[in-house]
Amino acid sequence: MQTSDSIVIIPTYNERENIENIIRAVFGLSKIFHILVIEDGSPDGTATIVKTLQQEFPERLFMIERKGKLGLGTAYITGFKWALEHAYEYIFEMDADFSHNPNDLPRLYKACSEEGGDVSIGSRYVSGVNVVNWPMGRVLMSYFASKYVRFITGIPVHDTTAGFVCYRRQVLETIDLDNIRFKGYAFQIEMKFTAYKCGFKIIEVPVIFINRELGTSKMNSSIFGEAIFGVIKLKVNSWFHKFPQKK
Repeated sequence: MQTSDSIVIIPTYNERENIENIIRAVFGLSKIFHILVIEDGSPDGTATIVKTLQQEFPERLFMIERKGKLGLGTAYITGFKWALEHAYEYIFEMDADFSHNPNDLPRLYKACSEEGGDVSIGSRYVSGVNVVNWPMGRVLMSYFASKYVRFITGIPVHDTTAGFVCYRRQVLETIDLDNIRFKGYAFQIEMKFTAYKCGFKIIEVPVIFINRELGTSKMNSSIFGEAIFGVIKLKVNSWFHKFPQKK
């Protein structure tokens, strides 16, 4: 059995073009990672592909099937709880579409396992703007959204909306996961903000973000709208909320 202290959570909806390649890329790394796919009822047969691969990787590849699109945040919360129940020490978020390079997983792992981080972020903006094949409007929207979030919340993170993240299990055990409010991409902001307020150390690891080549993006302007307006509520609520602290 190929045991591992690390699990990569990959939410999927209509990712048949990418899912097998991303799974094989992760399993091809020298560091052993396990994968948990959170599958939201894709009508394109994504789940069938994962089930076939589970026969090849029975002790490394896992899947939770949900009925319908229930939101990115709830997908990760479901995955976090499963990972904690199964005693993983390092729990990763990663997209299925190769916008997050699997080769960067060991770098995020090292930031937490060797460099003292409690949370490590694959950051597009910590060393300039490292985004490839995005329309300029989307680059600017994402970049200034992160700047705005940093200004409002005071969180010392350049890429607050990043979805390529590693958490040490203590972070997820400390955060009240059932109290995370946002379900869309603002979920990413809320998780980082909450970890920061709980006293955890966040390290940003520079990565190059490459826009998906296959499949359809789930990003739209309403998602950024949630992030922009939700962050004000997040900040105001923090004035009245006592955050549990890192032990």
